[in-house]
Amino acid sequence: MAMDVSKAEVGDALPEIVFGPYTRKLLALYGGASGDHNAVHIDTDFARAAGLDDVFAQGMLSMAPYARVVTDWAGLGRLESLETRFMAITPVGATGRFTGKVIERFEEAGVPKLRIALAAHIDGNIQTLGGEAVIRAD
Repeated sequence: MAMDVSKAEVGDALPEIVFGPYTRKLLALYGGASGDHNAVHIDTDFARAAGLDDVFAQGMLSMAPYARVVTDWAGLGRLESLETRFMAITPVGATGRFTGKVIERFEEAGVPKLRIALAAHIDGNIQTLGGEAVIRAD
């Protein structure tokens, strides 16, 4: 259920989303659903031949809970933009923690808006995604 974002203030934390663990089955199912059949995500032998320890999650698989931090909190209809930087891989077995924080309240063309800093971390506090979203706060 979306919150009344008109009352949000700079510094407010959005509810954290925990997603995972990322399993081989999850990677294979996501690959099938998304059409992302890159072998580095599903074939251990291929990943090792490429110099990796193992397969790792598709970046867009982590984008789903990353975006949900904002849309679960504010509602999909308020989302105006979503930016993401991929910063590290998410290995098999990891669990993601997805967080957001209000960093700016501003007005654009008479419409109040909020800028939300977003981040994703996995075990050991490794940041895998970072960026921000802008939502309407009317």
